[in-house]
Amino acid sequence: MAPSPTPKLQCRSVWKLFGTGASGALKAAGGSLDDEGLERQQLVGAVRDVNLEVLEGEIFVIMGLSGSGKSTLVRCLSRLIEPTSGEILFNGENLLNASEARMIEIRRHQMGMVFQHFALLPHLTVLGNVAFPLEIQGVDRSTRETRARKMIELVGLEGREEFFPNELSGGQQQRVGIARSLSVEPEIWFLDEPFSALDPLIRREMQDEFIRLQNVLKKTIVFITHDFDEAIRLADRIAIMKDGKVVQTGTPEELVLNPADEYVAEFTHNVTKAKVVKVRTIMKPLPEKTPRQGYGGTVRASEAVADVAPLIENAKKLFRVLDDEGEIVGCLARDDVVAIMMQA
Repeated sequence: MAPSPTPKLQCRSVWKLFGTGASGALKAAGGSLDDEGLERQQLVGAVRDVNLEVLEGEIFVIMGLSGSGKSTLVRCLSRLIEPTSGEILFNGENLLNASEARMIEIRRHQMGMVFQHFALLPHLTVLGNVAFPLEIQGVDRSTRETRARKMIELVGLEGREEFFPNELSGGQQQRVGIARSLSVEPEIWFLDEPFSALDPLIRREMQDEFIRLQNVLKKTIVFITHDFDEAIRLADRIAIMKDGKVVQTGTPEELVLNPADEYVAEFTHNVTKAKVVKVRTIMKPLPEKTPRQGYGGTVRASEAVADVAPLIENAKKLFRVLDDEGEIVGCLARDDVVAIMMQA
């Protein structure tokens, strides 16, 4: 059995309040303020008592409607915005105790960031933009350009190294932004609604590109979005925020099947369950004896029911289910697949 992933980033009771005397008011209230207390103190609770863990190598999506606190939270995680209180542990180090010089070092060498607006430097070429963070680090020109060219190739822009940003499409500009953030080889990658400014077709293409890159790079990623379809397509786990609070955290499947409240249910009610529910959820134990007619084949426990349905829906035989190591862990029947497919 593979070892459990370790937390790369942890938030412990993180608050960000805006308003005069926020820190003192929070301390005086014993470290917590409800809606009435915030109103009485004339404070805005942008992030309220957030606790979460981001595991090494996972895509952790933080989502919610506009004003829910998701973008403020991701900026707190890198201390681009100073939290009012709490702990943010990165590789076990509490970033809220780090000096500004230490934070600059961490941001330059261990964190990558991509935001909704590409923020490319218009006077620099694609190569110059991608190499720029390395130039800031003091990396020599030959080394930084070699690494930048590798990142440009990785995001599919080889041959456009000498183009300027105004000569690129929106999707190509976002690829440059992604390559630039990856050039420092970050341990953790923050992306704040990186595709929301793109039209739907290009946005879908960029999601495909993002999935491809993650399959290659295996980065630890915190991804911000307001789009639940995007969240369930990309995420290993999702935290849903409302009014500065995290109201539920779980896998896409857990959120769709067991929403914590009406707010979460509203996000999930239009989702086709078969696209989210995994084979492992509906599989049954393997029978002690091989069925008289044998098995129809094998499927993976990690696959979505919708992906295996074309193979199974007309089959009369059971299918064996394999885990990621190729071990048989159960069986799947046509009737169970059809039952999920029939659910809205």
